[in-house]
Amino acid sequence: MTDHTRLARQLRREMTPAEVILWRELRGRRFEGAKFRRQQPVGPFIVDFLCAELKLVIELGGDTHSGREVDDQARQESLEVEGFRVLRYTNPDIYDDLETVLNDIWSAIDAARRVAAADPSPPSPLPQGERGERG
Repeated sequence: MTDHTRLARQLRREMTPAEVILWRELRGRRFEGAKFRRQQPVGPFIVDFLCAELKLVIELGGDTHSGREVDDQARQESLEVEGFRVLRYTNPDIYDDLETVLNDIWSAIDAARRVAAADPSPPSPLPQGERGERG
């Protein structure tokens, strides 16, 4: 097990109160049927919540993020370059306006699904016989 995986597991055990509140809404496909994971390694980062299917990342910023805004922005840009959409909220957003946060997440899920439906993967090529020979 890598140090990265150990840290992710530790973070899952030690979730902040705001993370617990949001996880209650997102877990078990309870939120629009989207599968979210918490404290998930993504490249060199561990993101707070990830819906891999839709490439959607949700990050919560609490006291530990104070003074790290430049690092957080660089992290977000790195994830976006990899095709992830990053939604960022503060702990007060969760405590004071959870309904707005959930509506925002719902909108992001809906938008991601519309894009996926409008741009399906190309069809697989037809088989050409044994060993790729034309018959």
